[in-house]
Amino acid sequence: MTSVHATHLVWDWNGTLLHDIDAVMAATNASFAELGFAPITLETYRDLYVVPVPKFYERLMGRLPTDEEWLVMDDTFHRHYWAAAEDAGLAEGARELLQGWQRDGLTQSLLSLAPHEKLVPLVRFHGIERHFLRVDGRIGPSHTSKAGHLVRHLSALDGTGVTAERTVLIGDAVDDALAAAHVGARAVLYTGGSHSRGSLESAGVPVVDTLADAVRTARELSE
Repeated sequence: MTSVHATHLVWDWNGTLLHDIDAVMAATNASFAELGFAPITLETYRDLYVVPVPKFYERLMGRLPTDEEWLVMDDTFHRHYWAAAEDAGLAEGARELLQGWQRDGLTQSLLSLAPHEKLVPLVRFHGIERHFLRVDGRIGPSHTSKAGHLVRHLSALDGTGVTAERTVLIGDAVDDALAAAHVGARAVLYTGGSHSRGSLESAGVPVVDTLADAVRTARELSE
C-alpha cells in the first residue's frame, strides 16, 4: 500500500517512454500522400501538432477533414505506424528511470491514447510492464483527448493510495497537461516527442528536455 503522501507518476507512452517520432512522421506523411498532400517536416509537425488529431489535420489542411477523409487518413496512419513502431526503442534513460522510481518504493502507471490491445503487447515486448500498477490504452474512437481516459485510469487505481493531488503526469503533448489539470493533478512536459518547446510552454507547466529532468521535476513539484 502506497503512502498518500508519496508522488505517483502517470507516464505517457508515445513520444515519451517510447521514442517513436520517426514512425509517427512516416505514418503521418503516408496518410497525407493518400489524399495527395505534400509531406511535412518534423519541425512543422511539432509546431502544429494538437489533440484531438482532426484539429491537427485542420491546421495543416486549412480545414477539417471530411468524415471520409478522416477515416482514410486515420486508417493509413495506424497501418503505417504500427508497422514501424516495433522498431522504435525506449527513450534515453527510460528503463533506468522506471527501475529507480520503483526501487525507491514509489508507484507509477502508464496511460496512452494508443489502442489498448496494441499497447499492452508492446509494453510487454520492452519488458517494463512490471514497473507499473496498471497499463491503460485507449478504448473507443481515436479522435479523443486524454482527460476522460485519465479520469478512468485514476478511478481504476482507487484503493492503491494514489490520489490525483499527489499525481504527476509526464507526457509530450499539451493535451497531457490539460488532462492533468482536469483531474487536479500536475504535469511535466517533455520535448522529445510530438510538440515543439514553444508549443509545450503554452500549457503553463514545467517543460524539460530529458526524462531524467522530468522525473526530477516531478519530485520537486510534490515536495
